Amino acid sequence: MTTTGRSHAAHLEQVEAPGSMLTKTAARALAVLRISTGFVFLWAFLDKTFGLGYSTPEARAWINGGSPTKGFLSNLDVGPFQGFFNSLAGTTFANWAFMLGLLGIGLALILGIGLRIAAGAAALMMAMMWLAEWPLAQQTNGGEPTGSTNPLVDYHIVYGLSAIVVALTYAGHTWGLGKWWARLPLVQKNRWLI
Repeated sequence: MTTTGRSHAAHLEQVEAPGSMLTKTAARALAVLRISTGFVFLWAFLDKTFGLGYSTPEARAWINGGSPTKGFLSNLDVGPFQGFFNSLAGTTFANWAFMLGLLGIGLALILGIGLRIAAGAAALMMAMMWLAEWPLAQQTNGGEPTGSTNPLVDYHIVYGLSAIVVALTYAGHTWGLGKWWARLPLVQKNRWLI
């Protein structure tokens, strides 16, 4: 093999190595994943706040005195953490933490800023919701089917992992404010804010 052939082979090896290259198409696909995942969180916030009639009727909207956590958490009838989650149902702390989490995660992902914090918060929120629904169980404590379709990987896991992936791949730099955010002096001094 000639010197040119070896350098070409080394170049190809470097280009094709994991983490060494992100095509424009891949960056755009990650941006779409970021924005759509963010919209899942933001939509849940908007629907629960204003009662848009999808999962929350207007009469049970947060602005009309409804509780964004009471219905879900108080009706849990499965898993080893049922009592813990039932006790949180409708509490001021649970309502505010849940709603601020939905809003913050949704906006951060859509805007492409603060993705590391958003990813951590999304992963934590989705893990808590996974534990609350306990998809490992096939039946509730009352003997009814849980409706769980996969005992390990459900939409909670996928949303949490999606947030982590977009944070680790700097997906906010494409069709987002990530580049601008990363240049802010506060973010430069505190890289965990990226």
